[in-house]
Amino acid sequence: MADLSVEICGVKLKNPVIAASGTFGFGREYNLLYDISVLGGVSTKGLTPEPRLGNPVPRIAEGDSVILNAVGLQNPGVDAFLENDFKFLSKKTAVIANVAGKTLDDYAEICGKLDGYADFIELNISCPNVKAGGMAFGIRPESIKEVTRISKSALKYTPLIVKLSPNVESIAVNAQAAQAGGADAVSLINTLTGMVVDIEKRRPVIANNTGGVSGAGIRPIALRMVYEAAHSVNIPVIGMGGITCAEDAIAFMMAGARAVQVGTANFTDGNAMPKIISGMNSWLDAHGIKSVNEIVDTLVLNG
Repeated sequence: MADLSVEICGVKLKNPVIAASGTFGFGREYNLLYDISVLGGVSTKGLTPEPRLGNPVPRIAEGDSVILNAVGLQNPGVDAFLENDFKFLSKKTAVIANVAGKTLDDYAEICGKLDGYADFIELNISCPNVKAGGMAFGIRPESIKEVTRISKSALKYTPLIVKLSPNVESIAVNAQAAQAGGADAVSLINTLTGMVVDIEKRRPVIANNTGGVSGAGIRPIALRMVYEAAHSVNIPVIGMGGITCAEDAIAFMMAGARAVQVGTANFTDGNAMPKIISGMNSWLDAHGIKSVNEIVDTLVLNG
C-alpha cells in the first residue's frame, strides 16, 4: 500500500485527511461510528476565550449541493476544551485547535493557553473585529498580517495555521499577508457568504439572514483559490471546500495542498473520511505511486 503520511511544519500526520472545524465537534460522536485514530487530524470547533451559545435558530439551511450555516461559534470555551476534550482527542490523532476572537487580545490569550498542547493552532479570522467596526480580520491584508503577528507572538511551541476567507479581493495577496505575519501554514477556503430565501414568507431561512456556504457546490472555487495560494507562498497549504471523495482530495493535492480538510461531507455520510483515506490509497496503488507526497503540486495548466 502507498505511504499516506505527510509532514507539515515538522508535525507528521499518518495521512493528509483532516476533519474540518465546525463539522466534527471534538470527535466523540464520530468515534462511535469508527475509531477516529484513522484520521490524519481533527480541527476542533472554533474555540473562544469564553463559552458561546451561538446564534438564534434556524441557523442551518440547505441549498443545491451546499448547506448554509450561521451557528455562531457555539462552543464551551477554551478552558473547558482543555479540561474535558483535549486529552481524549490528543490520544486519537493530531489536534488542530481552531480559535476565534473579537479582538487581537482575544487571539493572543487563547493562543497562549493552547501553546504546547495542540499540534497546530488554526486561526479563524472570519469573525467580526469589534475594534474595527465589525469587519472581519480576514478581509484586508493588513489586518491579516497583524492578527497573525499577534497570535504568533503568543506561541513558543505550536505551529500556526491561518484559515483564509474566500470573501476577498485576492486570495494570493491575503495568503502572502499571513506568511508575512509569521504564519507557518495557511488553510483555505473558509465558507463563502450566501443566503437562502423562503419565498412564501418572503424572508431568509436563516435567522441571521446570511450564512456560510459549504459543500460540493463550492469545490471549483475552492480548488482555484488553493492553487493560487499555493503558488503565492512558500509555506504549506491545507486545502478544503467541497471535498466528498478520494478523487476530490487528490485534485486539491495536485493543485498544491499538502493536506486536506473534509467538512460538509461528514453530514451526508458519517464514514466519509475513512472512505476518502481508503480511496486515496487505492488510487495511488493503481497508479503505481508509492507516496502521496509525490502528487503534491503536480497540476499542469493547459496552454
